[in-house]
Amino acid sequence: MKKWSTKMLVEAGIMIALSVVLSRIKVYEAPQGGSVTAGSMIPILLFAMRWGAGPGIITGITFGLLKLMLGGWVFSPTQAILEYPIAFGFLGLAGIFSDSIEDASGGKYFQIILSIFLAIGGRFICHLLAGVIFFSEYAGTQNPWIYSAVYQSSYLVPEFIVSAVVLSLIWRPVSRMAK
Repeated sequence: MKKWSTKMLVEAGIMIALSVVLSRIKVYEAPQGGSVTAGSMIPILLFAMRWGAGPGIITGITFGLLKLMLGGWVFSPTQAILEYPIAFGFLGLAGIFSDSIEDASGGKYFQIILSIFLAIGGRFICHLLAGVIFFSEYAGTQNPWIYSAVYQSSYLVPEFIVSAVVLSLIWRPVSRMAK
C-alpha cells in the first residue's frame, strides 16, 4: 500500500466531502433505503483509481462511516457494519488497475469500466446479503435472493451507468491535470 502523503490525505478528505454532498442530491430514493444520487460514488472511485486499492478502501470505509453517522438505515449493528463501512469500502476496488489506467487511451476505457464494475459489484454483494439476511420479510412470497437482487439493482445499476459514463469522460483530463 502506498504511504499516505499530505497531498493524498487532503485529496481523500475533499473526495469524501464531495461524496457526502452529492449523496444528498437524490434523483430517486427507494422505499427501504438506497437511492440514485448525483454521482455520489464518483469522487471515491476517482480517488481509488488515482491512488490505488488500499487508500481507496480506507477512503470508502470513511465515507461509509460518515453516511452511517449522518442518518444511515440501521436495523442491527451487524447490518450497519455490512451496509456502510464494508459496502462502501468495496468502492476502493476501483483502484485495482490504478497503475495501468494512468492514460485512458484505447483499451484503457475497458479497464476503467471494469474497475467501476468491480467496485460497485462489491457494494452490490454487501447490500444483497443484507437484504436476504436482515430484510427478507419485505420479499413476501418471493424468493428473498431474487427480491433483494432486483431491489439493489434498482438503484445500483443506474449509479453504475452514471459513474462509468462520467469517469470515462473525465479520466483523461483529470489524469493529465494531476501530474
